[in-house]
Amino acid sequence: MSSPIAGVLQLIALIAALALAYRPLGDYMAKVYSSEKHYAPEKWIYKVIGANPAAEMRWPAYLRGVLAFSAVSVLFLYLLQRVQGSLPGSLGFSSIDPDQAFNTAASFVANTNWQSYYGEQAMGHVVQTGGLAVQNFLSAAVGMAVAVALVRGFARSRTGELGNFWADLVRGTVRILLPISVIGAIVLVACGAIQNLSGIHQVGQFMGGTQEWNGGAVASQEAIKELGTNGGGYFNANSAHPFENPNPLSNLFEIFLILLIPFALTRTFGRMVGSLKQGYAILGAMAVIWIGFTALMMWTEFAHRGPAFEIAGGAMEGKETRFGIAGSSIFAVATTLTSTGAVNSFHSSYTGFGGGITMLGMQLGEIAPGGVGSGLYGMLIMAIIAVFIAGLMVGRTPEYLGKKIGTRQIKFAACYILITPALVLGFTAVAMALPTPGNSMTNTGAHGFSEILYAYTSGANNNGSAFAGLNADTQWFNTTIGIAMLLGRFLPIVFVLALAGSLAEQKPVPETAGTLRTDKPLYAGLLVGTILIITGLTYFPALALGPLAEGLAS
Repeated sequence: MSSPIAGVLQLIALIAALALAYRPLGDYMAKVYSSEKHYAPEKWIYKVIGANPAAEMRWPAYLRGVLAFSAVSVLFLYLLQRVQGSLPGSLGFSSIDPDQAFNTAASFVANTNWQSYYGEQAMGHVVQTGGLAVQNFLSAAVGMAVAVALVRGFARSRTGELGNFWADLVRGTVRILLPISVIGAIVLVACGAIQNLSGIHQVGQFMGGTQEWNGGAVASQEAIKELGTNGGGYFNANSAHPFENPNPLSNLFEIFLILLIPFALTRTFGRMVGSLKQGYAILGAMAVIWIGFTALMMWTEFAHRGPAFEIAGGAMEGKETRFGIAGSSIFAVATTLTSTGAVNSFHSSYTGFGGGITMLGMQLGEIAPGGVGSGLYGMLIMAIIAVFIAGLMVGRTPEYLGKKIGTRQIKFAACYILITPALVLGFTAVAMALPTPGNSMTNTGAHGFSEILYAYTSGANNNGSAFAGLNADTQWFNTTIGIAMLLGRFLPIVFVLALAGSLAEQKPVPETAGTLRTDKPLYAGLLVGTILIITGLTYFPALALGPLAEGLAS
């Protein structure tokens, strides 16, 4: 069987598994976020944090909850790293330097999981399990809570109330992320991923030196790393490491975990707004982009010409032989079209066009299907932009789900889509203009530029993957990428919640013969076109200097 055929079969199996889980999980999440019942463990949590889960919040209060909780999380994780050398279970590792501790704390709280360190050589068991793994759950739950608040903005009317942040946070963690992660960890252990709390031990001689490995609670962290679209690996090689991702079966299962909740949330959206067809339209737009990017990636990696490529059957440089080109390509697209950032191959070694596809996936805003929660609210922002454009074309006041899209709503949506490009292009320009950041580039020319463009694209879009050739463990990159991650995560959330509040206050507009049907394939196509055009106009000049120039020259 040829590798391309194997890739197609893997893709079919993945789609079938996602289709089977779509309806039950989507409906279950809708029930979770609509329920008025509180389980005993949840009541204990509310009592400890002093929250009243029954109290409704307007968008400013909801936002304060998000920002306050995230600020405390950043501070806690920062301090945990700074005192690691004094903690039991540190495996003898020293405390983390201030700039790297800030970068890592910002990274994991912002659901980015950018790592400028070797996990197996820097973080002990306490920081890994008590700090990083905990934030994998909580940062994902925050994203889901914000998405649900926006959905309530569409579903509710004549009220500014969007639910309760603390209830949404706890329910998302306890009822959704935790049980699925337990099952996922068991599956990964069965596939061969390790799960222990052992220390550092010697495993043999390697090129005249001693080779050592440390164990860890890898399978449990791997499960929530993928399920919560986090991406931070226990080991520096991430999901290319056999302890994290042992074989092709575990590889396909991890891709399934990455895509599971983001796709299923479209069903949750449809159920909560009272129209499953609206959810299907959003799902269709996401699926078209995801399948298109996957097919394009496999084509670029299989079809690249040259003696070395022909002997290997394609562009195998930087890819694990356990997974091959197909398994690596599907994983790379899934992780960059979501905010996961996990890697089972090194994107820097992809072909010029292949590296550009991973970069473009992030620059779309990671909305196909996007991160846990962030993908849905990002796509709904683009849906509002598409409705507005359609309204301009026919001279009608745009409406979406019975809500008028006026000046105020468009301002919020426009601010949302402008923040991330401003961060990416601004930081990239400054880094290229200054003499010191350029010293971190392993390569020169177009590929060297791509390393820096990719780094800020990954950070500001809360992805976390890297082009591998860039030495990002410097004060400049730790600080600026950390700032980009925080601003790229929380500034858009401000405008999402403000938009949700303005929509919830509106009176529903009755549907007429002139109302644009947003549950039809025509609208889904308009939505896909809007996404690609806006991204293309924004990032094309930068892409032309990096991956496009490299691809055309090869």
